[in-house]
Amino acid sequence: MKLLALDTSSEGCSAALWLDGQISERFELAPRGHTRLLMPMIRDVLAEQGLVPADLDALAFARGPGSFTGLRIATGVVQGLAWGLSLPVVPVSSLAAVALAGIEAHRLTDGDLIAVAFDARMGEVYWGCFQCREGLPVMIGEERVCSPVAVSLPELESDAGWIGVGQGWAFVKDMPEAVVSRIRTIDHSLIPRAAQVARLAEQGYRQGCAVPAQRAQPVYIRDEVAWKKLPGRE
Repeated sequence: MKLLALDTSSEGCSAALWLDGQISERFELAPRGHTRLLMPMIRDVLAEQGLVPADLDALAFARGPGSFTGLRIATGVVQGLAWGLSLPVVPVSSLAAVALAGIEAHRLTDGDLIAVAFDARMGEVYWGCFQCREGLPVMIGEERVCSPVAVSLPELESDAGWIGVGQGWAFVKDMPEAVVSRIRTIDHSLIPRAAQVARLAEQGYRQGCAVPAQRAQPVYIRDEVAWKKLPGRE
């Protein structure tokens, strides 16, 4: 299985290659450099393994939520490659990618719980809750956008405590005590990366989650904001 994964959903820019269970990645923090960096990163990860785009079996990308501009960049590149190469695409949640990074960084085990928060700007956060199962994040509930004061954790029969990951945890002082008191560890250093996107996409591909190029679309959650920002809109 040869799968190329892309992420430009935050200030990070990355491309990763899943090659029969091994992952190689290029990553750089470059808030305004995604357009310049992404294609060279793609060429580098492929060349490192002696591959060309035509050798790939599938593509994947972080479909959001995240930076509107960043999401459009990865979506455009992955759609162009998918159409040109007639390849399927696996869209992956950016929140799930960071949940996986939390599982890996903090050596979580089955049953452990992860609350992911991204800075959504405008005084809001993107929010998602996950449980670790067989080393991978499984979403509990739905992704949403809300003010930090409105975040919540699901009530579960077994709750040994949560870890909070993602840069949105910088707003922890604004979050409800009912949430903060259940968080045992906070790591706001983690951002989406293509390596985690690749791992989740490989599983998604096996589960039949791949889509054709035209259905590889970003998920903004707060897409009405983008509409209101268009010229002439109120």
